[in-house]
Amino acid sequence: MVRNVLGSLIALVGATAAVWSPFRPWYDGRHGSDVRIEDLFNGLTDNGATLFGSLVLPMVFAGLLTLAGVVLRSRLLVTLAGLVVLGFTVLWMVRQGQHSGELTAGTHGLGVGVANALGGGALLILGALVMRGRTRRVPAHEDDEYGDAYDDRQPSPYTPHRPPPAPWDPGPPPTQEWHPEPYGPAPGAPGPHTPTPPVEWGRDQPRPGPEPGQDDRPTWPGGPQPPPNDPPNDHGPTGPGRP
Repeated sequence: MVRNVLGSLIALVGATAAVWSPFRPWYDGRHGSDVRIEDLFNGLTDNGATLFGSLVLPMVFAGLLTLAGVVLRSRLLVTLAGLVVLGFTVLWMVRQGQHSGELTAGTHGLGVGVANALGGGALLILGALVMRGRTRRVPAHEDDEYGDAYDDRQPSPYTPHRPPPAPWDPGPPPTQEWHPEPYGPAPGAPGPHTPTPPVEWGRDQPRPGPEPGQDDRPTWPGGPQPPPNDPPNDHGPTGPGRP
């Protein structure tokens, strides 16, 4: 808001200087209101001009553009007004230089009217740069539908106030109930309390032999063990009746 006001004031001052410039001396005491518009495109002459057939016309047009830009807060219109003022002033300087052979400043040279025109055009462009322009209005339905897209921008007096959303409460986590397995162990599988049956060695299952290098002959207490293939030492009864 402050930038718009300050830029508008600068632009209005520049427009005033531009509109007043044709009524001041431009070159060698000749006023800008005495320079015809067509002479700017065909070459300067000493012929006089009517009020709105002279340099007054483009300056007044630039002033009207400035007023419209200030009312509408349009930076484009104010910039266009400054370009019109500077463009016609520079074009006149080119034609005057061709007509006189040179451009000088002083009593018989460039006057205050040219300075007013150049300064007014520069102030118009400066005012356009200072101005912030119009703030985009957001309709109510767009604000509701795309409300999240405008949260980061600066608040505008045209945007309706929206209360902040309530914090989201996820609530307590859901409890998980444990359900026992409805089915028992698979058939033939040992249960948690089923004893393991002992291994029985029958006829169908051979008895494991000794490990290599291990002697499985029985030991006899008090003496050496006899060879495994010798017959038992049975001499029978002793005496004369023995055969």
